[in-house]
Amino acid sequence: MGQAQKLMIAFAGVFVVGFLLVGASKQQSNEDKEAASQIRTLVAMQEMAGQKCPKLILNKTGTQVYFPSKTDTDKTSYVTLEWVGEKDSNFKTASCTLSLALGGVSKLIIDDQVLIDKKQ
Repeated sequence: MGQAQKLMIAFAGVFVVGFLLVGASKQQSNEDKEAASQIRTLVAMQEMAGQKCPKLILNKTGTQVYFPSKTDTDKTSYVTLEWVGEKDSNFKTASCTLSLALGGVSKLIIDDQVLIDKKQ
């Protein structure tokens, strides 16, 4: 066997070992999988609430809202976004809760008036 063949075999061996190391390091424990799932769920809920709640508030008040003043969540089943109206807003406070179990907005409160209240 010539030097060139030995070099090619060594080179291929390095690639095989590299692929095995990368494959072995990608295995996740159950705790890692659960944590990643919880993060994905939270991000999806916040994204959905960030799309639906401002539209509902705009429809009910005529005022466009952008960034919530406060956010509350249990990180698994609901997220509540709250806004404080400005001088030129048509509302003082608005609270919108998105429930994962209901798949949408479960509660909308504008100026202490409950406009949407869905139970599970």
